[in-house]
Amino acid sequence: MAERYDRAVTIYSPDGHLLQVEYAQEAVRRGSTVVGLRTNNAIVLGVEKRSVGELQEERMVRKICMLDDHVALTFSGLTADARILVSRAQMESQSHRLNFEKPVTVEYITRYIAQLKQNYTQSNGRRPFGLSCLVGGFDEDGTPHLFQTEPSGIYYEWRANTTGRSSQPVRDYMEKHAEEILASADEPTAIKHIVRTLVGVSSLTASQMDVAVLKFRQPLRMIDRKVLVDLVRTVRSELEAEAEASRLKRVP
Repeated sequence: MAERYDRAVTIYSPDGHLLQVEYAQEAVRRGSTVVGLRTNNAIVLGVEKRSVGELQEERMVRKICMLDDHVALTFSGLTADARILVSRAQMESQSHRLNFEKPVTVEYITRYIAQLKQNYTQSNGRRPFGLSCLVGGFDEDGTPHLFQTEPSGIYYEWRANTTGRSSQPVRDYMEKHAEEILASADEPTAIKHIVRTLVGVSSLTASQMDVAVLKFRQPLRMIDRKVLVDLVRTVRSELEAEAEASRLKRVP
């Protein structure tokens, strides 16, 4: 039945679905896991990093991009689609500076990305962008924001969120520890929560993740690999201790 209604993005199925958009959402669900956390003075982004070949330049495998000096984006889904979307968003950010002599707000550039995605869900000869984005940054007054956009063109603001292949268990974990995670007022604690989330749910190693921190009027900073190794070791020890304590409680 689906084959009759998924030939074009502008054709609805009888139950009101745009199947091409749902296929794009499936591409996101198969993509790398990404996590974002907003604190009072920082945006922390963590991404699952695909293994890099022995002969491949590691610097070319980046999933955290700057749209402007104060806005960063990470994504899950089709990297080729992300390259085009990031390029368009960067040009819009620079155009806004030129025309209005001030930087874009985080919501403005998020709305621009969402509008661009939505346009591709109602035009013949196009297909939806197969990616979901987390956009984090600061407004001129220093207020931090974290938004998510979907392939359908919808967007929401979050204090912490995730997308990608392990998004559901990661979101369940974050909601379970919401009070602790959202109380992260300082940068080291927020970074540790991001690492703990990726390790605790996705079982990633330090070489399989990238973590970046963006602060007001400061350049994006990638967390050093050695720091990540130490954090992963600490988190694994804590998780093992918690599992042992939970096991002992169950023993009569």
